[in-house]
Amino acid sequence: MSASDPARNKGTMQNGIPVSPSLHLPDSADTDKRFFQKKRLLQLSLAAVFVAVLVSLVAKVLIYLINLVTNIAFFGSFSLAAHSPAGNHLGWWVVILPVIGGLIVGLMALYGSKAIRGHGIPEAMEQILVNQSRIKPVITFLKPLSSAIAIGTGGPFGAEGPIIATGGALGSTLGQYFRITSNERKIILASGATAGMSAIFGTPIAAIFLAIELLLFEFSPKAILPVALACITGAAGHHLLFESGPVFPMPDVLPSSNTALGAYSLIGLLVGFVALGITRILYIIEDLFERLPVHWMWWPAIGGLAVGVVGYFAPHTLGVGYDNITHVLSGTAPLSLVLSLLLLKFLSWSIALGSGTSGGTLAPLLTIGGACGAALGMLMLYLFPQSGVSVALAALVGMAAMFAGASRAYLTSVAFALEATMQSHALLPLLGACTAAYLVSFFLMENTIMTEKIARRGISTPDAYEPDILSKLTVAQVLLEESTVFTEDSTIGELQVFLEEQEQPEHHFVVVDNEGWLKGYVDVMDLFHLKPGPQTPLSTLMRTYTAAVKSSDSLARALAVMSEQNTDVLPVCAVGDNRSITGVLRYKDILSAYRIRHREQEVAAANLSLKKQRIRMMIRGRKLIAFNRH
Repeated sequence: MSASDPARNKGTMQNGIPVSPSLHLPDSADTDKRFFQKKRLLQLSLAAVFVAVLVSLVAKVLIYLINLVTNIAFFGSFSLAAHSPAGNHLGWWVVILPVIGGLIVGLMALYGSKAIRGHGIPEAMEQILVNQSRIKPVITFLKPLSSAIAIGTGGPFGAEGPIIATGGALGSTLGQYFRITSNERKIILASGATAGMSAIFGTPIAAIFLAIELLLFEFSPKAILPVALACITGAAGHHLLFESGPVFPMPDVLPSSNTALGAYSLIGLLVGFVALGITRILYIIEDLFERLPVHWMWWPAIGGLAVGVVGYFAPHTLGVGYDNITHVLSGTAPLSLVLSLLLLKFLSWSIALGSGTSGGTLAPLLTIGGACGAALGMLMLYLFPQSGVSVALAALVGMAAMFAGASRAYLTSVAFALEATMQSHALLPLLGACTAAYLVSFFLMENTIMTEKIARRGISTPDAYEPDILSKLTVAQVLLEESTVFTEDSTIGELQVFLEEQEQPEHHFVVVDNEGWLKGYVDVMDLFHLKPGPQTPLSTLMRTYTAAVKSSDSLARALAVMSEQNTDVLPVCAVGDNRSITGVLRYKDILSAYRIRHREQEVAAANLSLKKQRIRMMIRGRKLIAFNRH
């Protein structure tokens, strides 16, 4: 009765059992499924483009709102023209304006929605990971309005965070209205969010990478194509509604020598440590606000007081400050301004963001990173005049390295710096600097500036974009060469005798007819449920196969077929021959393969974690030795 017993099954399993006419591979069903998937992809793509058009308009409205509030608050004029609050002549009134803005934002959060607090990306990540990408529709209106008030009254934030949050909320709202799946809603949410970034900066490639690294947590055509179309649409909206050309123009970058490349990589390494410190200080400030004996509604006003005080002494720290980034990237900014942006901009922004007000993090990080890079570039030129370092390029690599180290969005950082400045010769310096900053962040920081907040709430974010274990294994890799089969005229008594002789008997047995054609299978549990007599033919208990898998199929697909058919065993057909059975795949075979591969990955991850701990201990040990010597 085994596969090698020709008296019972004519040797058909060992050489391939013919398939009965009732058994079929679900090729037609797969074809229908693929057609449906392509149709859904087209629908998602059209929805993503529609959302991107709306988000582009919202981006323009947000910029107008920020300009309007800025002009009213700092210049007393009802105008939509862009003016930096640094040119105000209000004196000590500058201290009061951010407090008023923070108080309004606090009231909006209290009576509107608490979700408007923060810089947007962590909140979007949280909704994707734990709430099936559902964002309250009211955020679509409250987030840009609260951000315009916060930034327009001097808040040291960027407009990109609010528009990312607004675009995500708009995409999620439309996804909820059309009643699509949570995964499809995630794609529309990411499309809206990244279209907003593309509309503000005109950087579609960086926006696509942002979706991959921080929002989608996957890499598949179904996810990438709608997001890419949305980002392209957002970029078109940028050129139509804002301006053409690089958003941060800078002097042309020349190819760098090997010495200069090493210097830029060193700048990226040092900026990586600065990004590490900034992230930790930011959340320390947030913890301090949590301990205040006042309601959280008042926190933005308290943060606004710090913004106003710093803004009085350093007016360039007020507002969005995109002009500051352009000035630093010119390479001609005086050292006093560079240090002011590096230290005072960070102080103002970290306190304001820690207070829970509404605003973005990208522009402040770019400003602080650019200033840090420019300062280090000046220092290197002073110490090594022949190094070939350019202060402008040092500022650019510092800007990108800061974002790479703080957010661990490596590809986004490189692509954004290239697209925002249109400097192709900066590619190698950017790669070296961002890689160095990423390594510092990866080995010395558990969470990033984007994930620390949600990690504290017990939400873990995926840190790898690799196929599922079962997707990488094929049926042929785990298929047993031999399986036990019975003919349909065998009796229940013969099966019971066979089970008694086995130390670890199987739970499913293949049944063939006298000619060797596969008829179905018997589930041993039916013997206990139905309790048939010993002379009862197996055919009375036989279940018919309605689906099969190919030996080249992945275990993930085999598991999906098992789930659809509600069975623990499936016949396996040879590739290219649907009439030849090469074996039987059991659920426990899939589970065993998964357990082995998962254990291998855990061992590899444990070894890597041990190396990271050793590096941290070594660095801490050296710091302790240096402290004791001092």
